[in-house]
Amino acid sequence: MAKARTTSRGRGAAGNTISFQGEPGANSDMACRSAFPYMTTLGCPTFETAMAAVQAGKAELAMIPVENSIAGRVADLHSLLPHTRLKIVAEHFQRVEHCLVALPGASLKSIKTVKSHVQALAQCRNFLKKHKLSPLVHADTAGAAREVAEIGDASVAAIASSLAARIYGLKVLARNIEDAEHNTTRMLVFSREEASPDWRTVQCMTAFLFRVKSVPAALYKALGGFATNGVNIVKLESYLSGAHFEQAQFYAEVEGHPAQRSLALALEELAFFSREYKPLGTFPSNPFRRKGWEAPTRPGT
Repeated sequence: MAKARTTSRGRGAAGNTISFQGEPGANSDMACRSAFPYMTTLGCPTFETAMAAVQAGKAELAMIPVENSIAGRVADLHSLLPHTRLKIVAEHFQRVEHCLVALPGASLKSIKTVKSHVQALAQCRNFLKKHKLSPLVHADTAGAAREVAEIGDASVAAIASSLAARIYGLKVLARNIEDAEHNTTRMLVFSREEASPDWRTVQCMTAFLFRVKSVPAALYKALGGFATNGVNIVKLESYLSGAHFEQAQFYAEVEGHPAQRSLALALEELAFFSREYKPLGTFPSNPFRRKGWEAPTRPGT
């Protein structure tokens, strides 16, 4: 479970609220409830509005998906990172369990069409093919479940979470219909306040953005300090920005805390060869990463 220090500081309900992108019952909603069961969830139309809710004080935290074990990285977040003042304070790994949900009177034999997000439909391709069900793309898994409830057609179902089925009064016809059992989404948790993990007792991760100087071998030199100081780079992504796409910006996550001398020296060398550097936060490493950790299994296995 992801953990982060949270305080209400007299902000009322907002101090106990976590925002996410999507409608009630979305997978991100389930992730919020799993990681922070004591908090109230707040659905938002976009990643930007979910993060803006925290910045405006309407929520204490925001949970945003960053990558999926099948679909890969979630690119939308990267355009927001250079501009946000929020800090990453935790990470959470959510096992995705797709369900076929329909009206209470429906059955698997009565279903002809299935609505859901394009990724959910793709991740359940074998099930749809086996039962000869026609896929219909929807903007959101939970939104598809809501529409099924509103339409009232027993021949139409949705691929959504069991939480969405409960919220919209639908029946779960089949559980865990995804093709791959390792379907897991990694989420990042954002806050206005930085986390304060003790690196002496907690394994830490540090995230940051940087843009190297426009000189030969700048990236090689900028990253050299991590090798010479024994700092493991867990994640390094590049993406082009700006009108002319002339220079890449990099997003990185490394093991360690800036208070540790090895990482402090590596970051100092990085800054020397970079024209821009923006720290995004230091947070506890989730147990999911530890050696020997087994991915969550399906219920009953």
